[in-house]
Amino acid sequence: MCINNIPLLANLNDEEVEKISEGVSSRVYKKGEVIFSQGEKANKLYIVCSGRIKIFKNMLEGKEQILYILAEGDFIGAFNLLKADEFDFSAVALENTQISMLEKSAFDKVMISNPEITLKIFEKAYERIIKAESLVERLSSSNPDAKVIGLLIDLCEDFGSATEEGGIMLNLTISREEMGSYAGIARETMSRKLQMLDETGLIKLLGTKKILIYDINKLKSLI
Repeated sequence: MCINNIPLLANLNDEEVEKISEGVSSRVYKKGEVIFSQGEKANKLYIVCSGRIKIFKNMLEGKEQILYILAEGDFIGAFNLLKADEFDFSAVALENTQISMLEKSAFDKVMISNPEITLKIFEKAYERIIKAESLVERLSSSNPDAKVIGLLIDLCEDFGSATEEGGIMLNLTISREEMGSYAGIARETMSRKLQMLDETGLIKLLGTKKILIYDINKLKSLI
């Protein structure tokens, strides 16, 4: 259980943590395992204790559209709990991931006694709106180069770590197909454009799971 180690619930005192702990369960999901599905009743708050998950929708044409990638300390389902709603997206583990789940009854107790948590939820919602706007901009672009570059920039937040030389190393747990889904292009196009960026010296492909971005500002200047 990691509920007192994430920003959302970090201000809870020991008594409050003990009070809601009865409504908390924890589970490790293996890579590729479904955490919840689109249309499922939203009756829990899902907190990522370790690992990463992808949040995505199944589109009418059968394609998968990735909306967000969540990592340690992130949560999903808060607004659905407030509305007693269904999930209109699905969640799958991108790697072995530990999730703590807070039942709605415990969540309601926390919300009533800690109004500052509501503010944190809205702050996270704002962050996701910004990401959604970036996604819409990427998907609406007719330029595949801009889509790939925009995706690489976004992935720096989810998978990036600074190198001693000043670049950014992406240690990915998503496939080329998932990258294509996130960018709104076919897997083949994604692979071809990444190879082109490698050949022009903007990035270095290190196998299928590592990408070195030499100069993030130079990439940004291209879109």
